[in-house]
Amino acid sequence: MRDTATEGQNRREALGLALGFGTLASLAAAAPAKAQVATDSTFERVRSSKVVRIAVLPGELPYFQKNLSTGEWSGFAIEMAKDIAKTLDAKLEFTESTYGNSVLELQSGKIDIAFALSATPQRALVIDFTRPVFNHPFGAILRKGLDLKTWGEINNPDLRLAVDAGSANETAARRFAPKAQIKTLKTRDEVMLEIASGRADGTVIALILGLTAVAKNPNLGTYRILDKPKLAIASCMGIRRETDQRWHDFLSTWVDYNRGIGQMREWFQSGLQLSGVSPDALPVDLDI
Repeated sequence: MRDTATEGQNRREALGLALGFGTLASLAAAAPAKAQVATDSTFERVRSSKVVRIAVLPGELPYFQKNLSTGEWSGFAIEMAKDIAKTLDAKLEFTESTYGNSVLELQSGKIDIAFALSATPQRALVIDFTRPVFNHPFGAILRKGLDLKTWGEINNPDLRLAVDAGSANETAARRFAPKAQIKTLKTRDEVMLEIASGRADGTVIALILGLTAVAKNPNLGTYRILDKPKLAIASCMGIRRETDQRWHDFLSTWVDYNRGIGQMREWFQSGLQLSGVSPDALPVDLDI
């Protein structure tokens, strides 16, 4: 006669062993994944590889300029990157990109730093930012003969403004000058052509872009930071979002230190000079 109780016990023990082995196997399989997550750190990768990978943007002065003969890069962002690499005893590796693509490249882990990114809520959904490199003011390029100083004066139904579609420039124009005749164009180059041809009276534009455009083509008119209110968006380094915060903390401390000793402003002025902008054109009270 079969001992059903014993057989039941044996089955339970066999099941227990099977489950036990299965659990151990699962843990063994999961262990490498956990270890990978723990070491998936930009700070650790940079320290071990001695390489800092950055996005470089052709033609985006004063941040980036490429010498087509030598392939060498210069500009404000390049000077920052060189000093960061020097501090880390590392070398730089460049990936040619755009502002939009550099965000995607941070997400995918292709680069370690994206420079000159405006810290917007939309970008903050997918990447992290260091503390601000500087607060980027907004103003306007206005054709010669227009001496306007405030957003209230710009908010005029007789004023024709051209802006690049989807940019922070367009956002500022529509928020603070909604009564103006606002025309959107695909690129900043098209905006400048619209002003140069007399089809627009000016454009709302961030300080650096405005100073660079006027230095390149003085016939556009005059650039002025607009008042009442003063507008500024933080310009930061973008970094990949990750659990390990050491990369963020190191870069933020680096920013604070170089702003504190005045080095950041010197690099900034040197970058502007590559665009033909005199250091004197930089507002004394610019927060950098």
